[in-house]
Amino acid sequence: MPTLLIPGVLRAEAGGAARLEVTAHGSLAAVLDEVRDRWPRLERRIRDEGGTLRRYVNVYVDGEDCRRSGGLETAVPAAAEIQVIPSVAGG
Repeated sequence: MPTLLIPGVLRAEAGGAARLEVTAHGSLAAVLDEVRDRWPRLERRIRDEGGTLRRYVNVYVDGEDCRRSGGLETAVPAAAEIQVIPSVAGG
């Protein structure tokens, strides 16, 4: 099962969990569809209303930036590790 690693800033939207196991695999879109069904608040922080990745959120599948490897169609193997990393801004 793929595992999503959730940073501290998003854990409230995931029921406080640092790691989430999902049954969906095949593509990042399929994984995020399951996240939408199980943790809708978390999914809204990752994808916008149109279903695309929010520009300030970086998603890595097994260490590869999904924006460079197919976006939502990035392949997600059954044992993948998916990191969700929101951008941090400040001055």
